[in-house]
Amino acid sequence: MKTYERIYQRLLKENFITGETLARELDISRAAVWKAIKTLEDNGIQIEAIKKRGYRILSGDLLLPDVISNALNLPVSYLVSSESTQQDAKTAALNGAQAPHLYLAPNQTAARGRLGRHFHADKNGGIYMTLHLKPNASYDKLPPYTVLVASSIVKAISRLTDKSPEIKWVNDIFLDGKKIAGILSEAVTSVETGQVTDVFIGIGLNFHISTFPNELDGIAASLFTETPTITRNDLICEIWKLFFKIPEHDHIKVYKEKSLVLHKQVTYEKDNQVITAKVSDITDQGHLILETNNGQIVTLASGEVSLSSW
Repeated sequence: MKTYERIYQRLLKENFITGETLARELDISRAAVWKAIKTLEDNGIQIEAIKKRGYRILSGDLLLPDVISNALNLPVSYLVSSESTQQDAKTAALNGAQAPHLYLAPNQTAARGRLGRHFHADKNGGIYMTLHLKPNASYDKLPPYTVLVASSIVKAISRLTDKSPEIKWVNDIFLDGKKIAGILSEAVTSVETGQVTDVFIGIGLNFHISTFPNELDGIAASLFTETPTITRNDLICEIWKLFFKIPEHDHIKVYKEKSLVLHKQVTYEKDNQVITAKVSDITDQGHLILETNNGQIVTLASGEVSLSSW
């Protein structure tokens, strides 16, 4: 673990701690302490320094890949500069990286969501990560990964905070009517065997972001608007612990319970026509069962729906 990461963990435990104490405890020089403090500030952490009292954290947190890796018993690659963790994971897979493996970055410069859409990635206040899995299964035997991850996110947030997010089919997490997270699941299939060899599950989550671009104002929101009561490390660990440990049927139950669209009237587009229907059920694979206004039953496996009330 790097010196600045060790100092960060020590600062979390104290209201104030002097540079002299930090140097003695970590067996480093005062100059090394000062350099580490500056590194933390460069990573978006606001630190107060008072003569004879020392340092304390006022706001911000630091991603700790070693802590996350140990908590999950999972290799974690931390990329200080990343265009997209999704692309980082794909490139590593092409180069023979093993799975499962988590790819993590403090921000992204070319973040993309479903259908190649751009999404806002904050410099310091977001969670951007991709899990690489190697299921080696036929497509029809794959677990509903997007459902499992969506369930894990809302359950982790509910467990660690007093907030209660919901899921907008198929891959968005909402809080108080605004989007705080999105999920992108992609698969690679072998032409020879027809098996899905690799799956990449990307998550972009607005953890503690104070401002958004004008075009997202009123649409996007952050999990925390005030000082967070947990760290990003806490939430990342909880999400993936739930993902791996909870039985699939329990995830499906959570997905339905937290659904924004189940038993609601929605609209969707088909053959350039806007169709209105009521969502009567969600299958174990995460597909929507719709009843249209003329009584027709339709299964929607992909695409987008809009709540009519919105």
